[in-house]
Amino acid sequence: MSFPRASGILLHPTSLPGRFGIGDLGREAYQFADFLASTGQRLWQVLPLGPTGSGNSPYQCLSVFAGNPLLISLERLVEDKFLEQTDLNDIPSFPKDRVDYDSVIKFKTPLLKKSFETFQRIAAPGERKQFELFCQQNATWLETYTLFMALKEARGLAAWNTWEEAIRRRQPKSLELWSKKLDHEIYYHKYQQYQFLKQWFELKRYCNEHGIKLIGDMPIFIALDSVEVWLHPEMFYLDNSGRSTVVAGVPPDYFSKTGQLWGNPLYRWDVIARDGYAWWIERFRATRDLVDIIRLDHFRGFEKYWEIPTTDTTALNGRWVPGPGAALFQTVQNALGALPIIAEDLGVITPEVDALREQFGFPGMRVLQFAFGTDPKADDYRPHNYPRNCVVYTGTHDNNTTIGWFREDDVKDSTQSGKERENEKKVALKYLGTDGHEINWDFINLALMSPADTAVIPMQDILGLGSEARMNIPGRAEGNWCWRFTSEMLTEEIKARLKKLTALSGR
Repeated sequence: MSFPRASGILLHPTSLPGRFGIGDLGREAYQFADFLASTGQRLWQVLPLGPTGSGNSPYQCLSVFAGNPLLISLERLVEDKFLEQTDLNDIPSFPKDRVDYDSVIKFKTPLLKKSFETFQRIAAPGERKQFELFCQQNATWLETYTLFMALKEARGLAAWNTWEEAIRRRQPKSLELWSKKLDHEIYYHKYQQYQFLKQWFELKRYCNEHGIKLIGDMPIFIALDSVEVWLHPEMFYLDNSGRSTVVAGVPPDYFSKTGQLWGNPLYRWDVIARDGYAWWIERFRATRDLVDIIRLDHFRGFEKYWEIPTTDTTALNGRWVPGPGAALFQTVQNALGALPIIAEDLGVITPEVDALREQFGFPGMRVLQFAFGTDPKADDYRPHNYPRNCVVYTGTHDNNTTIGWFREDDVKDSTQSGKERENEKKVALKYLGTDGHEINWDFINLALMSPADTAVIPMQDILGLGSEARMNIPGRAEGNWCWRFTSEMLTEEIKARLKKLTALSGR
């Protein structure tokens, strides 16, 4: 599926400004949508929206169907009369440029619970009916997710595979017992999901009405400590204790000399295929309803994935194992029709991976930071070689910012040498015909002017920020996913410049 020529910005909602310690689905999200529309952008790309666990990674969510309650706007709850304005008077002094997740959770959780208690007392009949209808329409995932969260909280957030055997193995009598015992907590988690999805779809409608489509990220792998693995252990390579026997990752790459050991459980694709990929169909259906375009993360894993023994401490000793290939996508397409999918085809890409992507017409990705090396693959990333049906990024959430990439010479974790990095910079300057003093705008201009139908720019590059604004460092377990921008960073000069470039590039 090809897309019309357009551009947009990559920004996860947690990175939005605001006074509550974390970006949310409130006023600043609508202001960001207004900024996109006013500068001619037609796309807003976000990371996975699910509830995050340890490490706060949106790629290690507690559920693939649920939303992150931390994104619920408290101000919207005040507008709906489920909180008082005075509840928001005494706000802690949060950092403005990053998310302190522990402090945010400590602050927001009591207010979300208070709004739930108020909802129970004062919600109008129409609102109660909407809530009950929401619960009915989403029961296939909501019932199990909310029980899972209530059980997890009752056990101090311990991973499900450490629970007592009866509930870990989902024995019917134990499920019935705990469902009754935790009825109030289960209802609270249903309320959280109701408010999240209500606010998300209101924002989505606003964006769509202003000509903006939302690109949502769908990871191939899911977290071991998630409701889906607890519910469907037979779909994964686990031992009798619910621990992985092999895990996901990638071999040595641009980011790491020893590869990336993600640690996600791996699918038993033979088991999943027996019921016609039903779980995957529902997952695609839910993501399609949530966003306008799906960015399918680690697309190459559907052709072959890197299997690593659980006992290993690096990804070096893995092996390539066949994935489901075309059978999965054909089945999903038969059930849901052709879906608007972007294939994240970065990394070790073979002709077989390209053939799978091309078979279904999915546009692939190009990253400008990969365009100037001596590796033959770099030629594919140089804009003069782009096919129209692709998506160009200056960098992704895993990359440094463009200014950070240009200025930094620290390559201790990369497969690159310092000499190779310096050579990349020289090639980039020659290709761009610039001295690099505004390298971020050079890259933005190059992406927008390229033949690629779609161009997406991380917000950090729009703002001209350095390494301090990096969203994620692959392979680092802590300290990621924290970056935020502040309103004053987005100047009128930046807006005017982006609007002009967008118009000149025909987007």
